[in-house]
Amino acid sequence: MTLSAPVLTALASPRRQEILRLTWRRELAAGDIHQALGDVTFGAVSLQLRTLVLAGLLDSRADGRYRRYRASRRACGPMAPLLERMWRDSLWKLKLLAGLEPASPRFSNF
Repeated sequence: MTLSAPVLTALASPRRQEILRLTWRRELAAGDIHQALGDVTFGAVSLQLRTLVLAGLLDSRADGRYRRYRASRRACGPMAPLLERMWRDSLWKLKLLAGLEPASPRFSNF
């Protein structure tokens, strides 16, 4: 399976990788994702979510007033195992501490 340019572009962003990590094992509302990222506006999170949805990397569904998101592992293709290994790696955790606000413990999947 080859990955399209929009998928590769979406996967290149550490912020979008973190959103995928948060939604890898469970569905989350946009507000929960925003809260877990902590250091960006809701509008910025919304733009990142839109990019991931358009690339096919996130599934989205309406749930009353909320929109819920879950990573589409199948769309990540051969990158899925690589992403999982990366998220388990302590260097990824260090990168998050250096470049992003640490995610809330309730959103920690790995």
